[in-house]
Amino acid sequence: MLSGEQGPTKQKASRLVVDLAATAGARQFVRVEHAHVSGVSVITGGHGLRRFLSDLSGDPGGKVSIPTTLNSAGCDHDKMDEMGIDYPDFLEQQFEIVQSYSNLGIEATLSCTPYDRGIDPEDGIGSWAESNAVCFSNSYTSLVTNRESGLSALATAITGWAPLWGLHIEENRVPNILVNVECEMDDPTDWSILGDWIGKKLLPEWEIPWGPMPRITGLPRGTFEMRKALTASAANYGCPMLWADGLTVDPPEVSSYQGELTFTQSDLDERYQALAPKGIVDLVVIGCPQASVGEARSAAASVRARMELGEAIPDQRLWVFMSSHNYDLIAADGTLDILEEAGALVLKDTCPEVTPYNRSRFNHLLTNSLKAEHYLTSGLNRMPTSVANIHDCVSHAFDPELLTGPRPVLNPKEAKPMATSKTHISGELLVSGVGIPSQDSWEVSGKALVTDVPITYLGYVNRDTGVIEEPGHPLDGTPIQDTILIYPKGSGSTVAPFVLMGLIYTGKGPKAIVNRDVCPLTLPAASLLNVPYAHGFDADPTIEVNTGDEVQMSLVDGKVSLTALTRASEG
Repeated sequence: MLSGEQGPTKQKASRLVVDLAATAGARQFVRVEHAHVSGVSVITGGHGLRRFLSDLSGDPGGKVSIPTTLNSAGCDHDKMDEMGIDYPDFLEQQFEIVQSYSNLGIEATLSCTPYDRGIDPEDGIGSWAESNAVCFSNSYTSLVTNRESGLSALATAITGWAPLWGLHIEENRVPNILVNVECEMDDPTDWSILGDWIGKKLLPEWEIPWGPMPRITGLPRGTFEMRKALTASAANYGCPMLWADGLTVDPPEVSSYQGELTFTQSDLDERYQALAPKGIVDLVVIGCPQASVGEARSAAASVRARMELGEAIPDQRLWVFMSSHNYDLIAADGTLDILEEAGALVLKDTCPEVTPYNRSRFNHLLTNSLKAEHYLTSGLNRMPTSVANIHDCVSHAFDPELLTGPRPVLNPKEAKPMATSKTHISGELLVSGVGIPSQDSWEVSGKALVTDVPITYLGYVNRDTGVIEEPGHPLDGTPIQDTILIYPKGSGSTVAPFVLMGLIYTGKGPKAIVNRDVCPLTLPAASLLNVPYAHGFDADPTIEVNTGDEVQMSLVDGKVSLTALTRASEG
């Protein structure tokens, strides 16, 4: 494949797999049983995704080698009018993307919950690029997967091979945070809040190279919906797996944890109070990740109680997002009829976070999911989003006047600063790292842009301007264009490489990238588009280099040297 004998698509894919192996320090490759590819919606993958897929077209040998499924799209193509999407040529662009994936031999399941449709097999090695699915699979099933990017999962799907590294290796599957739960956890939204709360407590000085992997004590016996809500929201912050006493296999013993947290009733109440809707709610969305049959039935039960009082949902103010698989199941058991008769809009093949909302109609959403809240308030839609349990969500859907007053607005000044350990460093700078096999040699110089806080390209970075737009992030308001960008690793959505590729295609990206930790969310774009990339330094570059330093990097014989030409002034 590397020699090109099987065509240019498999050559590109195998080159990326080899680069990932070298970055990870893998000594061998492993056959993969199943892949799940993310990066489908027009607003997530964007022009970077469309251009990349067009580059793969026309190669008859460019097909996947293993069973591969596809993540959620940006719309239900049968209900475009009801969704009111106001985005030029959206349906045409969405069809182009899905068709391109189908041409590669990928099954267009259009679901972000591959674990909720009975994939076969349910054990072995997977290559999944949907953060909630990665965390669910590793935590509750026997299918082992690293937290892949959309590009790395696609490369594995095409070649059939992945580097043997990270969570494939048993010794790396160990808890690094201890979380004690000391409150009642009766509703799936409680569990969603817990996962998000854990992520917000992470400290940059913690050594968690594979991401936060908490061991959680004190949880009750949870339903499928509770367990799904917990892993989905924890995955917002890079969590690839967790252990919960009585719900998962027993965690391996560790001598110490990077941190210990206690989640109390006060913590839960405070989060509900902070997340509660304040002002007119325009739309209620349920199903992020896509709703299970149980979640749809819970919504229908709350809906039925209001219908028996002669009420109806006005203006289809309740949207329930599902996979086609689960949509068919609730159509068969009558749940769909109840929801639609009440006035709800039940959508398939899409989910709340990847939909482009019509801002002439919707400017404040209510959801039961902290995963939805995390992404809806960030760079995808930047829309005020509140959170309540399903029962309360349904109440707001039925009654537009349950809350009056102005809609909330996102206020960057209210954002809590993200924890950082950076201080100004003076004196000489010379640190050494390594490159990637697909890059033979390069030399680059320019101004450094540095943070010790991870960067989420899908959400934190404006896909058109390349400006970091995340209130509370140390680099909020700063463009990454033409910088030597230095950060620990990527976090958040597995679609990040497509956003980075789009910025590189349009000249809004960095001229070189340095990561402290192995980063499958960043490396693929650098590998495929030949952006100088370095990692594995002998000293932490996120601490040793200052933003504004004039630095020079060179790659010779696989080794990278990074030196300071001039140091930035303090402050």
